[in-house]
Amino acid sequence: MCITAATDAIQTFEFALTEVDTPTCGEGEILIRVHAAAITPSELLWYPTTHTKEGNPRVRPIPGHEFSGTVAAVGSGVTGMVPGQAIFGMNDWFANGALAEFCITRPEMVAIMPKNLSFAAAASVPISALTAWQGLFDRGNLRAGEKVLVLGGSGAVGAYVIQLARMHGAEILATASMGKHDFVKNLGAERVIHPSKDGLADIGAGMDVIFDTVGGNLLEQAWPLLREGGRMVTIVEENSQDPRQKAAFFIVHGDRTQLSDIAMLLDAGYLTPYVAAEIDLERVPAAFTGREIRGDRPGKVVLTMGEQS
Repeated sequence: MCITAATDAIQTFEFALTEVDTPTCGEGEILIRVHAAAITPSELLWYPTTHTKEGNPRVRPIPGHEFSGTVAAVGSGVTGMVPGQAIFGMNDWFANGALAEFCITRPEMVAIMPKNLSFAAAASVPISALTAWQGLFDRGNLRAGEKVLVLGGSGAVGAYVIQLARMHGAEILATASMGKHDFVKNLGAERVIHPSKDGLADIGAGMDVIFDTVGGNLLEQAWPLLREGGRMVTIVEENSQDPRQKAAFFIVHGDRTQLSDIAMLLDAGYLTPYVAAEIDLERVPAAFTGREIRGDRPGKVVLTMGEQS
């Protein structure tokens, strides 16, 4: 059983609860029995959701590319993974996703699940936490004592950016809507700005790293705040011709070593995941198309498949 999504020429999506065959492992692949999968509404607008790697239209793809579950089977050449292991991670953007009872991934994209987390909490972690990790450390080269500005500090990625930057000894400023200021301060931000009220002009220049999860006008306002040699990181893909934005943009990738490090931090209590709501398959379409399920709660909406947590 799975959720599939079909789209027309104007990007209107139609969801369906569908029976499909259980996928089989190829060489170097593992089959996951999905216990939980997080929902990222913007995924419906991503190129891999609607097209194959060869550029052809996809027919009723299964969304959802971060999950937790147990290893159901392993393909030839796979080592270090055995059936029954509890894991969490990602799968390929062009593959059928995890809003289903089973999905296929590769060992390098998953890690052993944190022992202290439920399946739902673990499923909410991989894309957001890896994005924060790779943006701060691989792309932003963050060092202790540096100033970090997080655009969108209350979002799923921003929350991990703040937590990781705090652990790394950074001085953190962040933007957030008025109702989220306390939440963002509790994550570790020293100062929180409501951009539509304060703008960014009062922040002052001298930022070592700016991590953008918002884009648009806020990103444009942020560029002058970088010190000479400062690093801009953005995860917002726009049709901008600005070479600075093109150089600053990146897409997260699965990384078993990084995900294992994140799992240790979660188990030790240094990182906290946030789940806005847990839902079943029938409520997945509403989670993609509206806010009534999430409300004002932080974190991601997570599909749970009725397995133990």
